[in-house]
Amino acid sequence: MTEKAQYRHDLPQTRGGLFLTDGGLETYLVFDEAIDLPCFAAFPLMEDEQGRATLRRYFTRYLNLASAAKLGFVLDTTTWRANADWGAKLGYDAAGLARVNRDAVHFATDIRADLGKAGQPIVISAVIGPRGDGYQAKSVMSAAEARAYHRTQVETLAATAADMLSAMTMTNVPEATGIALAAQDAGMPVAISFTVETDGRLPSGTDLAQAIDAVDQASGGHPAYYMINCAHPTHFQHVLSGNWINRIGGIRANASKKSHAELDASTSLDNGDPRELGGHYRELRRLLPRATVLGGCCGTDHRHVAEICHACAA
Repeated sequence: MTEKAQYRHDLPQTRGGLFLTDGGLETYLVFDEAIDLPCFAAFPLMEDEQGRATLRRYFTRYLNLASAAKLGFVLDTTTWRANADWGAKLGYDAAGLARVNRDAVHFATDIRADLGKAGQPIVISAVIGPRGDGYQAKSVMSAAEARAYHRTQVETLAATAADMLSAMTMTNVPEATGIALAAQDAGMPVAISFTVETDGRLPSGTDLAQAIDAVDQASGGHPAYYMINCAHPTHFQHVLSGNWINRIGGIRANASKKSHAELDASTSLDNGDPRELGGHYRELRRLLPRATVLGGCCGTDHRHVAEICHACAA
């Protein structure tokens, strides 16, 4: 590869400080930009100049927030849906998926080159999503099956300038384990981000602490850190106690307090209260001292991340 990963062997967010990331990309595109996203996939926007311009405007807002606050940034790629099953539904074969995964990392490195002159690190995080639905765990692979299934995307991304992988919205332990093992095989650092229901448990029913311990046990502690995403802070704050919370390195919460089922059935965007969400993050930072990566998920935009930044950086 001509571009080089900058932080693959020393992720700066694991050494402390605060790092921002973006908000709910897909919900922003659907509800604020009125863009149709079949299968809730953002990566096809990479295929034309208009789509790329929209994505550049989107990420620039967040990078400017981080620059103004003198904070680092974790820049995610648009590849959450760019795996084999979702790609096939969108008309992509294996070669097309490999190309769009590579293009997404190249796009991110271009943004870093243009906007990374403020002296703060910008980490390129190549995103991997679940094989199935991000809200449900109806069909669960074994860890071995997940390792084999996700290997192609992992290996494609490992051959780019991505600094790390982020497995987002994981609903069950075996799939998260398989991705951690595939990342380990490829020599890639990875963050595993679980989503939880309103009771603080994974959609599969597993306790969050048990999920993190299980993946660590199966992979020899390979994940660089864990995250929680696609849930409101009130859904999981009550379970945050014990030594295991020191493995949590980031939070990307929803704006809405609604359950996954309620959000899935909703035809309008519930963007909550940005300032209130910032307050929740301030409390989470007190509970999770090693959670250095802060951003949003469904229903959040640059306003929410600005409030999170203000509440936590202060």
